[in-house]
Order: sequence, then structure tokens, then C-alpha cells
Amino acid sequence: MALLTAVAAHAPDSDVGLYRTVRLIRRFEERAVELVRSGDIIGGIHPYTGQEAVAAGVCAALRVDDMITSTHRGHGHVLAKGADPARTLAELAGRATGLNRGRGGSMHAADFGSGILGANAIVGANGAITAGAAWAARQDGGDQVAVSFFGDGAVNQGVLLEAMNLAALWRLPTLFVCENNGYATTLTVADAVAGTITGRGEAFGMPSVTVDGMDPRAVLDAAREAVDRARAGGGPSLVECLTYRFDAHHTWEHKARVRYRDDDEVRSGRERDPVEIQGARLTGDERTSVDAEVEAVVDAAVAFALDSPHPDPVGALDHLYATGMRARPGGGG
Repeated sequence: MALLTAVAAHAPDSDVGLYRTVRLIRRFEERAVELVRSGDIIGGIHPYTGQEAVAAGVCAALRVDDMITSTHRGHGHVLAKGADPARTLAELAGRATGLNRGRGGSMHAADFGSGILGANAIVGANGAITAGAAWAARQDGGDQVAVSFFGDGAVNQGVLLEAMNLAALWRLPTLFVCENNGYATTLTVADAVAGTITGRGEAFGMPSVTVDGMDPRAVLDAAREAVDRARAGGGPSLVECLTYRFDAHHTWEHKARVRYRDDDEVRSGRERDPVEIQGARLTGDERTSVDAEVEAVVDAAVAFALDSPHPDPVGALDHLYATGMRARPGGGG
């Protein structure tokens, strides 16, 4: 117990803290994939494996009351921002003890208490939510910062560009984080994006940088500068994180065997592993301690999820209306 307490005491932006986050996300995702294969998670997931440095670095620059919006590949962001791993995994498994009582699943996890306004399966859609949340926080007199995570496949979506325009025009305390893993599902960036991703942000007059998205410390440094600027009233920034997805776009690919990346590319992409990059900054004892703690946390999360009940079908229509109204049975044509 003393060992676990000592590990957890490290700040998220310390070298030990960053390693703990990337290691937690990695093991959580690996175990989640196992639960997909066993049938305990129905419908599959979009694994975040390989991109852990982005979530760890950005969220380490945030306060508890800062806000994030996420994507269909959102488990890493949710965990890095502080959501309970056990309740997060229960949500993926559709259990009543999940973050959203099993109703959100893999692509729609939210935890307002941790500043997680929700993952979103609609590509690019969370940008507008981020801008709105930042505007509302400022109107309330707060100094919270709102972060939008999105992939390279979202940079040509109109709603995201409109959100960037409003954020820049109104100098909202926002940070736009592009996780450029090179592919929008199977479509390469070169085949989809004219110009540059940072050029999108620059067009709206916001500081825009490209960083090594495989190095948690590099991401943290860029995010901290942008977050500090936003909190001080300097307006939004865009950070493009060059990263690589180690696993499938979706676990469906494990069966379908879709071929759009050759083995040499994947092997090369895996050579710079965020877990190993950050782990090299720790002593052997520190790394062993973190690994043991994370393994215990993830084991407990799996046990909690599998032991939790499924939602009662009787309540299938609960939470659909803010007033508590229930839907009426449909009438015939």
C-alpha cells in the first residue's frame, strides 16, 4: 500500500506521472481489446494504442476544472483527464456502473466531474462544443480552458473550422489538438489534406505548432504554453501532434484483415513507443513500481466491469428527456 501511495503521489506532469498515464492507457487498451475478443465488450472499440503521449501530455497541462472534448478514439483522453478506470471500462462493457450507466459505450464516455464533456463519434463535431464551453466559462467569470481533441480526418470538416473561427474571433480560452496519426480510417493525410494542418490554425490568426506526438514531454511543453496563453486571455492555439496508431482503426479490422498499411510501415511506426520513450526517463525501481500499480488498477477495473450488472431494459427510455417525460407509444399510420 505504501508503494502504491508513493507512486500516486507524483504530479501528472512529472516524469513518473507522465509514465504512469501512458502506461495506464496502454494496459487499459490492451485489456479492452481482450474483452472485445471475449465478447464482453460488444461492437468493438477504436484502440488508442501508440497515441498515449498526446493524451498524457495535454491533460498534464490542465487543471481538474479545465474541460476536454474527445473523439471516437477517446479512452486515452478520458483516462488522462482523471476518469475512474473501473467505471470507464464498465462503460465500454455497457454496464450499469459505467460512467454513463452503460448508455454511452466506447465512443460517448463523459464525466463532468472530471471536466470530460464527452467523447463524440461524429468527426470534428466536438470543436463547437469546446468553443461553447469556453465561452460559457468566461461568461461565468471563470478562467477554465477547454480543449478539443480531433484527428487528421477532421481538419476539413466545416464545423471544426467554424469553431476555430469563433474561438479566434472571440479570443476564447481554447486549445485545438490534432492527433495526426497519418490516416483517416484508411485514407492517408497526403490524399486528403491540401496545404498543412497548422495552416488551418494560422489562417485564423492563432499560434499553431507541430510537435513530436510520441514524446509525452514534448507534448506537455507545447500544451502548457498554449494553455497558459489561453488562461491569460491570449486566445486559442492549435497543436498538431505527429503520432502513430499501433493497432487497427477499429477492432473490426482484426477479423476483416483490411490492408492499407504494409508491415514495414507498421514496424517502423512502432520503433518510437511513447511508453518506452517516457519509461527511459525513470529509474528501474520507479518503472517497476509504476508498472505494478498500473497492473493492479487495470486488474481491478476488469473485475469491476465484469462483475457489474447490465442496465435493466425497463429503464431503456430513462434520461431521454430533461423533464423526466417518458416517450409515448407510437400510433399507427
